[in-house]
Amino acid sequence: MSQHLDRIDQPADLRKLSDAQLIALAAEIRELLIGTTARLGGHLASNLGVVELTMALHLVLDSPKDKIIWDVSHQSYVHKLLTGRRERFDTLRQWGGLTGFSNPHESEHDHFMTGHGSTAISAALGMAVARDLHGTDEVIVAVLGDGALSGGLAMAGLNQAGHLGTDLLVVLNDNEMSISRNIGAMADYLSRLRTDPHYVRAREEFETVMQRLPMGPAMLEMVERLKGGVKQLLVPGMLFEELGFTYLGPIAGHSIERMRDIFAHARDLGGPVLVHVLTQKGKGYAPAEKKPEKWHGTSPFDVATGRKYRTEAKPSYGDVLAEAAIELAEDDERIVGITAAMADGTGMEKLAARFPARCFDVGMAEEHAVTFAAGLARAGARPIVAIYSTFLQRAYDQILHDVCLQHLPVVFAIDRAGLVGEDGPTHHGVFDLSYLRPMPNMVVIAPASAAELRAALRYAVRLGSPVAIRYPRGPAARLPSDSSQPPFALGRPAVLREGADCTVMAIGSTVASALEAAVELETEGLHVGVLNCRFARPLHEESFVEAAADARRVVTAEENSLAGGFGAGVVELLNTRGVSGVDLLRVGLPDRFIEHGEADHLRARYGIDAAGIADAVRRLCGVHGGRISLPVESRL
Repeated sequence: MSQHLDRIDQPADLRKLSDAQLIALAAEIRELLIGTTARLGGHLASNLGVVELTMALHLVLDSPKDKIIWDVSHQSYVHKLLTGRRERFDTLRQWGGLTGFSNPHESEHDHFMTGHGSTAISAALGMAVARDLHGTDEVIVAVLGDGALSGGLAMAGLNQAGHLGTDLLVVLNDNEMSISRNIGAMADYLSRLRTDPHYVRAREEFETVMQRLPMGPAMLEMVERLKGGVKQLLVPGMLFEELGFTYLGPIAGHSIERMRDIFAHARDLGGPVLVHVLTQKGKGYAPAEKKPEKWHGTSPFDVATGRKYRTEAKPSYGDVLAEAAIELAEDDERIVGITAAMADGTGMEKLAARFPARCFDVGMAEEHAVTFAAGLARAGARPIVAIYSTFLQRAYDQILHDVCLQHLPVVFAIDRAGLVGEDGPTHHGVFDLSYLRPMPNMVVIAPASAAELRAALRYAVRLGSPVAIRYPRGPAARLPSDSSQPPFALGRPAVLREGADCTVMAIGSTVASALEAAVELETEGLHVGVLNCRFARPLHEESFVEAAADARRVVTAEENSLAGGFGAGVVELLNTRGVSGVDLLRVGLPDRFIEHGEADHLRARYGIDAAGIADAVRRLCGVHGGRISLPVESRL
């Protein structure tokens, strides 16, 4: 039983507890976090690290009047528990339950939906300026991790906030981690702030002396606002002060009392203030403390042993990508790997282990990663940029302007394409076909199996063009036809199955489902052909025109938004070529953001699994029945 947590229905209830009770509450919160994620999975290590930090903020602030903007917001579980969602916490990341990120539709205490890093300062500054324009007095707080400072958006927000000088509190949660261990000059700078014994000792001695003097406290507060004064001698680099912020810290991030005092002081100072808080990612659970990167996001596990119940079958698509990249790099010294704070998730850490001088983690900076790759390619390298689909969206301009415009041979390995499940709309990778397909010079490939991913990467590196290869999260599929498929040829599909009644033109993860649907329909007397289309751009015109004209009934299938996706490309091609007499139905995701839930449940709900594709074929063929109603979209 949670003796203290059960008494917290709103943040104001925290102020009813003594310091000893607050410490006990922190322990209860950690116990609940560990128990819930053990059953449901979720982001554990990051939330364990911010228990006291979150409590201290709510002790000082008046939420929801005062606004906390969580960067990424995967670390907002404690915030959810303290803001009236304790009773529903066992629905976390489940279909119809609480989201794993902040969500204004879920609670008045959530003020911005954030699933990508480096966003909090800019969003919070916008709210602070709006507050000033409206003449109100709420406190605006941005909470971000030290890894987020490697992103240009965070630095742009700091730059403007310091210039404007408006009241804004930035809490820098420094745990030396993003998803992977932080790298780069900013990480080194924060490390110096964190560990410099001269600075820490000098600051402590200075504050002690000043507090004992008659006018010391008042003078100390004045010094906090001085630029180029005593603090210039105490803080190495003075980066944040030079940007226009009052810098406070570093302070112990697991002392509620210390943080409560500092946050109250920061709130009252006025102007832009940055509080540097040192926390331990995974605190309170030994396995997560030991390997926080492995417990950033976790599947269900046994609390006592830390053993995870659901381990993905090997190899995953990321494993296959890494192995294929290493094989290519061994034969071609031009191969260079690049990722953006997700070396472990993309498999790039394996390439880095084999070729440390030829693999780069640029931090949480996707835009930089792409232009960095463009520079490498212009100078003769063959970069492979491995980034999750949802995060590559942030580099749209760099892909278009810096890579495609110059027709540079950069290969984009797009992991987590399609539905990713419980992380929901901020993380579903369901727009990459749509945003990449219109880009001139871009080749877009969606392999259907592990063997095809290997072949696609070899083909892409040799093509000498911008190439995007998108593949889903999880175990890499195997197809019966893997050993007998033709080699990749630009834009050409591979025929997997002939059928006189209808042809399913499938791409990527839907190919296996289309084959399963065709086998089921065969038992019902429907003879369905299946094309493994492989490419979303370009589409080999003669192949698709011939296939559509022969079939007369065509279903396209993709795990992507229908708006601008693969199916839209097929319709455009057939329309441009003047193909007539073909009934066509597109299967994919609707033109909306897809909610969170188990990935297979979502695929079934939106009809992109085998049963859904089979239903689409039945309806197109005029066969009564099926679970979903899908009208024929196009008669060409």
